[in-house]
Amino acid sequence: MRISVIGTGYVGLVQGAVFADTGNDVTCMDIDREKIKLLQGGGIPIYEPGLEELVRRNVHEGRLRFTTSLDEAVRAGDVIFLCLPTPESEDGSADLSRVIDVVTKIADLTEDGKIIVSKSTVPVGTANKIKEILSEKGKGSIAVVSNPEFLKEGAAVQDSLKPDRIIIGTTDERAIAVMNELYGPFVRTGNPIIVMDERSAEMTKYAANAFLATKISFMNELANLCERTGADVDWVRKGMGFDPRIGQQFLFAGVGYGGSCFPKDVKALVKTGEEQKYDFQILRAVDAVNDRQKLVAVEKLRDHYQGKLEGRIVTIWGLAFKPNTDDMRMAPSLSIVRALLDDGAKIRAHDPVAIREARKVFGDSVLYCENNYDALADADALIVVTEWNEFRRPDLARMKSLMKSPVIIDGRNIYDPKKMIESGFTYYGIGRKK
Repeated sequence: MRISVIGTGYVGLVQGAVFADTGNDVTCMDIDREKIKLLQGGGIPIYEPGLEELVRRNVHEGRLRFTTSLDEAVRAGDVIFLCLPTPESEDGSADLSRVIDVVTKIADLTEDGKIIVSKSTVPVGTANKIKEILSEKGKGSIAVVSNPEFLKEGAAVQDSLKPDRIIIGTTDERAIAVMNELYGPFVRTGNPIIVMDERSAEMTKYAANAFLATKISFMNELANLCERTGADVDWVRKGMGFDPRIGQQFLFAGVGYGGSCFPKDVKALVKTGEEQKYDFQILRAVDAVNDRQKLVAVEKLRDHYQGKLEGRIVTIWGLAFKPNTDDMRMAPSLSIVRALLDDGAKIRAHDPVAIREARKVFGDSVLYCENNYDALADADALIVVTEWNEFRRPDLARMKSLMKSPVIIDGRNIYDPKKMIESGFTYYGIGRKK
């Protein structure tokens, strides 16, 4: 099958590489010339486990190509995937300008009979807007499909190769048949391909992300209550999670969620409610709790030092919003580092892969360390922000010898409080009982 992918970010690059790996002829297009040049030369612009090998193999075998020409990409594909950014607007709504602009150009470039697949996260009704644009351009026979992605950064390749479900939103029988054929190799073990209307497919993506964000904010609220009552949120989490109606995932308390999906999708769904004259109170609270939770670690450090952080060295372990990615979009580290800098603290930071991205945000206001132990030199405190595996079993004696004051704010509850205290640390978790 001949496939074109417009937008070569996390979703577009991963999905394009995976489609190529199942034998399809794939052309990936992006307006970022430096990114395309890097990809054409065998480089990868993002960190994602398994992606570099996948891209290089399929480029080498001629199934995967990259271009900056929209005209070339449109001509090359019978199925055209839109993997375009829909960032948050000032009012919280999703900015569809890139999607609308590209669809308008595609309508001028393409002939009837092709299929346009919206894989971007877009508000309910976007597929209808795409159809209207195509119809106005006399291209009403082009089918439109809503096919939301459910990739987890850090596991995006595996999520694409072995999806837990595929959502196909369209009423066009020809498009349904093509999409079933395209995704067939990925659901051989029996995971479902669910066909529904476009609006339901668009809502499904927001509903899933908003529900997961709700679980996180609920647990963070519960953790804060646990601290005040003497309960331990880690035991509470275990006691809750074995209820099959609840499940174990997304029940970990910490310094809040971040990334490119949850923050903007929650806000976008709230905004959709406003447009329909409905106040989505639960999601407003989810968003507010998350904003507040990002500063819980800073508040604990302020309390420990009685508000006097001026000149103190604070080590940050983890800058990406989650492990196994270099993505810092809406990461809790952004709020934490900025608050500490405003308090006059000096920041020494380490992240296994996100330092390059961090430099774009913080510039020279932060001292970046290539080794997590180097970042501890003369530190007055350590804040664990991202739960990278290499942070889970550190040399505690070495840590203590390097730090000026053995104070740890465990923003992801990855350490045993009792063990840390016995090792001579002043330990603060999130909702943990000492």
